Amino acid sequence: MPGVKGPSDYLEEPPRHPSLQINSKYPFNAEPPRSALISSYVTPVDLFYKRNHGPIPVVDDIERYSVLIRGLIDNPRELFMRDIKMLPKYNVTATLQCAGNRRTAMSKVKTVKGVGWDVSAIGNGVWGGAKLADVLELVGISKLTRTTKSGGKHVEFVSVDKCKEENGGPYKASIPLSQATNPEADVLVAYEMNGEPLNRDHGYPLRVVVPGVIGARSVKWLDCINIIAEESQGFFMQMDYKMFPPSVNWDNINWSTRRPQMDFPVQSAICSLEDVTTIKPGKVKVSGYAASGGGRGIDRVDVSVDGGKTWVEASKYQKPGIQYISDDMNSDKWAWVLFDETVDAPQSTEIVVKAVDSAANVQPENVQEIWNLRGILNTSWHRVQVRVGRANM
Repeated sequence: MPGVKGPSDYLEEPPRHPSLQINSKYPFNAEPPRSALISSYVTPVDLFYKRNHGPIPVVDDIERYSVLIRGLIDNPRELFMRDIKMLPKYNVTATLQCAGNRRTAMSKVKTVKGVGWDVSAIGNGVWGGAKLADVLELVGISKLTRTTKSGGKHVEFVSVDKCKEENGGPYKASIPLSQATNPEADVLVAYEMNGEPLNRDHGYPLRVVVPGVIGARSVKWLDCINIIAEESQGFFMQMDYKMFPPSVNWDNINWSTRRPQMDFPVQSAICSLEDVTTIKPGKVKVSGYAASGGGRGIDRVDVSVDGGKTWVEASKYQKPGIQYISDDMNSDKWAWVLFDETVDAPQSTEIVVKAVDSAANVQPENVQEIWNLRGILNTSWHRVQVRVGRANM
């Protein structure tokens, strides 16, 4: 691809924040301390989790960089950055979450395969760019199109990124054309994150952002967009990121029996306390995040200080000074909600949180019920242990 160095090794990794917890170095996968997530509604770029499947590409000639749109359309076209930036710009506040967020807790039930994420493989960003629906109009695909004249029903995003799972080929993923051409879905071809140009870790110079869907579909370092008849046949669509029941193991798995995972379920986690925290007797602040996929808002966040026997409803918010109401026009429908509640902890106990979204979906109580061999979508009640010590601590 013009203007892009094909990464053959890891010698040009970008600088990163020193507080990141590195889960794998090659490829680089890291998450911030959980306490960092509740310091601001919009996650700072350097504290946004980093998910990679191979070496990070280097685009060294932005003038020559382009994205090719091709496939089941009449007018294939090569788009340069100036073409993208001539389209109306939108800012969309959206939470991205790795499907493997909280995998470490699931692995304690039984071994799973994947990066060992804690609770911070999630972040909330303000993404700036052109709507994919507008980009596709440049090649003659009208808004709200479900099928092109040539039979295209899916939009595949292909990355500059090369990964071993694709036998050295590019990372790729797809979404339905009906979603891609729907302006209300807010799918972006993004060139900004939090008001600044994307950095290398997050897909410079162009990436796709698919709100409400697992992060694996928001392809970074965009190379080309293919209009295709069926879902992408890429490894990460067909042989990964699918939700299987607990009865399936590596001996009896049949990947073709499940659809690629898209929306993420309702999720919440406590970020003000570690898995085990020692405190003085008295009040303790319980804060964290809650989010749901598909544009569903958060209706309720419940906190328990007795392991789930009794519950209190936590306060929840997005932007300071603006009341958060699920599904209200003033709320960011693709973004997480932060919550906090101060509770009494006179003795050692288990503090638990669960969220309910606007469709009345609630998190499952036990991780055992949703265990799966890839360790994805651990949305079980989040539990932390609080050990109460004496006043002379």
